[in-house]
Amino acid sequence: MPLIQTRGAASAQGFGLFAAGGSRCCLADGNKGIFALGCVGGCSSTTRNKYTYATCTSTAAGVGVSTQISGAGSAAGNNTRGIFSMSLGGPIDATRNKHTYSSCTSTACGVGSASSGAYAGSASGNSTRGIFTLGITNCIGRSTIRNKYTYSSCTSTASGVAAASANTSCGSAVGNSTRGIIAQGCNLSLTIARDKYTYATCTSTSCGVGTASVLSRSGNAAAGNSTRGIFSLGDGTTRNKYTYACCTSTASGVGAASACTFWASATGNSTRGIFALGYSGGASTTRNKYTYSSCTSTASGVGAASTASFKGSAASWAACVNT
Repeated sequence: MPLIQTRGAASAQGFGLFAAGGSRCCLADGNKGIFALGCVGGCSSTTRNKYTYATCTSTAAGVGVSTQISGAGSAAGNNTRGIFSMSLGGPIDATRNKHTYSSCTSTACGVGSASSGAYAGSASGNSTRGIFTLGITNCIGRSTIRNKYTYSSCTSTASGVAAASANTSCGSAVGNSTRGIIAQGCNLSLTIARDKYTYATCTSTSCGVGTASVLSRSGNAAAGNSTRGIFSLGDGTTRNKYTYACCTSTASGVGAASACTFWASATGNSTRGIFALGYSGGASTTRNKYTYSSCTSTASGVGAASTASFKGSAASWAACVNT
């Protein structure tokens, strides 16, 4: 929105402070991303990591943990906070956490919960709202339900929020300041479909939206800047570049993951995306740095997760992306 994907955005979005002058595209670029590790040792966990873009380092020290064990969540945020929909306390839960970047603290108090217990969703957003696709809900299983989370009031609603074009779960999302591109993941089977969600009108369409280059399994991840979104398709090394201006998608010339990836997560700032590979022959600590300007990807010199994990989510801030 991305960008806080899954997670996700985030779901897929680095964070910073407002720069002088107040111009929408003069926000200081993000300097850190918050990763919720998800499943550790086969079990959901409360651990989060802080990834510092300038030094390519990662730590769990001093990072606010989840209020309950969690996995297969999603996240979005603005320049002050990340909202983590974490499937807290079990596979189906409506609880969300607010992670405040400046203090690296996390709370569930006063945080708008999901309209239904949810699992394996995705999220994107801009500076005012996050759009959460709930995924598997405790009402109907795979669903089309989305929620709009308003940062200023810490409230969440399903009212007036355009639904997904098909029942979906285990997708990913990214976007710029005006729209989110939401990969459906799985509906009744694997799908290449994506939806475009327009924030200003709260409308969604799959018409004219560039699809994935191949069918891909659960746990995709995405991150991007103001012009493109990079989707890691899952269960392989393939990535797609989605160009917002022309609504097209390609795998050509896109830096592949360093290893097969599944149940991944990603976030970034305006220059790079950090992709946690997730399940890669087992739970993994590996992350990749994707540089948007050169469309290249590397695992070299990239701060690893503090422990092997998968089914994570992440949020951060990017100048001219989440504005």
